[in-house]
Amino acid sequence: MRSFRQLLVLSFAISTGLFSLAGCSSLPRASYTASDAASARVLNASELRRYTDEPAATFLKEPPVSLRAGPVSYLALSGGGADGAYGAGVLNGWTTAGTRPKFTVVSGVSTGGLIAPFAFLGPAYDATLREVYTSGIAESLLDTPSILNALFGSGLFGNTRLRELVARYVDQNMLAAIAEEHAKGRDLLIVTTDLDTQRTAVWDMGRIAEIRTPQALSLFRDVMAASASIPVVFPPMMIDAEANGNHFQEMHVDGGVTAPVLTLPEAFILRNGAFVRGARISIYILINNKVERDFQLVPNSTIDIAARASASVTKTQTRSILYETFDFARRNNFGFNLTYIDKGFPSSGSSGFETSYMRSLYQYGYDKAKTGNFWVKVPPPDDVSSGGFRFKSSAM
Repeated sequence: MRSFRQLLVLSFAISTGLFSLAGCSSLPRASYTASDAASARVLNASELRRYTDEPAATFLKEPPVSLRAGPVSYLALSGGGADGAYGAGVLNGWTTAGTRPKFTVVSGVSTGGLIAPFAFLGPAYDATLREVYTSGIAESLLDTPSILNALFGSGLFGNTRLRELVARYVDQNMLAAIAEEHAKGRDLLIVTTDLDTQRTAVWDMGRIAEIRTPQALSLFRDVMAASASIPVVFPPMMIDAEANGNHFQEMHVDGGVTAPVLTLPEAFILRNGAFVRGARISIYILINNKVERDFQLVPNSTIDIAARASASVTKTQTRSILYETFDFARRNNFGFNLTYIDKGFPSSGSSGFETSYMRSLYQYGYDKAKTGNFWVKVPPPDDVSSGGFRFKSSAM
């Protein structure tokens, strides 16, 4: 059986091979310009999302009065596909350990974007989170691949199951609960990649939730699905927007294409810190993946080489973000906490969405968190050997 990474590469290869046949069959889109994109509004509302390349001073809203005292905690959930079962297990185990905080800010990318609303709302949604990743429902996300989808559509697999999965758990009651917490000054952020502009979009899900209309619920669901819509494997999510009297659809895909995990612009966190006088600020980064470099004898085949290269790019990007975030936390005397899948945990031998694998990974994350010994205070060393460069833990 091929791994999920190999499946992704194979999907891309099949779609590329069909390009000459499918070139005339692309789905029509309404035209819009870069100027439209720069001023686009969704649901005729402002500040529903920001882009990470905007000036940090304009990134999201000012924290309200209710957050100007007490500890500040920021949970960042990474992408990782089926490996999100690790994050689900960690959160449930953390609840059991009795040390899980009520997060001030939660961000999610890809599978982390699916987890984020449940993590934001707290232990009351632990059972739901466990069900999503261990009941077997996730295994149905990868239907039998369709050449017709690749030829006449925009993904080898349809996204019907993914959208149904999101709609099954995200309803108006959930949005009302998120809106209530948002009103208290807490932030829920989900990341997508805007393919038209090649920018990383950060959606303020609390602002969307507080609109409380059927259209807002639909957008909330679309953003969650978009964040996990791996290009070529799943079709993108087309999100209605308007600018300069022009109505069009933006094309959004997996947030992990541009940001494997979101730890926010430094100025945003510092601004929060400036308002929270004397508060303890802790950053928790939950990586639903392996981040330690490992040795693997790569078979000399196109698919295996491409899959290994793709995994290496993601791992390098993730490690870079971890080092930068650690350095930032150390300079500002913030708490830095990191958890990830150890390189010794057996990889899935199938697509990765195999139920038995996800249950095993969930239990692994749960057991680690339940013991309380699941956070490390520094990123992993920068090479495979034990003699590689390491950050000194005494700097925290």
